[in-house]
Amino acid sequence: QVQLVESGGGLVQPGGSLRLSCAASGRDFSIYTMGWYRQAPGKQRELVAAITSGGSTNYADSVKGRFTISRDNAKNTVYLQMNSLKPEDTAVYYCNAKFTRWFDYWGQGTQVTVSS
Repeated sequence: QVQLVESGGGLVQPGGSLRLSCAASGRDFSIYTMGWYRQAPGKQRELVAAITSGGSTNYADSVKGRFTISRDNAKNTVYLQMNSLKPEDTAVYYCNAKFTRWFDYWGQGTQVTVSS
């Protein structure tokens, strides 16, 4: 069992930055592919960025060049650095830990609002 707790969300002006953190409890954090998803009102949840156990990353086209995902296995934590934020980035951001199809865990989400 893995428990995920997100933090770092908030209100930021367009063009600003935020860093989200996701702290994981439980065993074997390093084997999980970690991902950040988001869900805006009235829209489906979408993948924002993911990082594998080996450190490979992938990003949604809408955030490439602006967002960076990273992980610190010693701290059981994954981060999402978000720069040049836009109003369309407004959403609830969720942390996910996945290992094969049998182990799939979600955090409770953190709100990010980009508005002037």
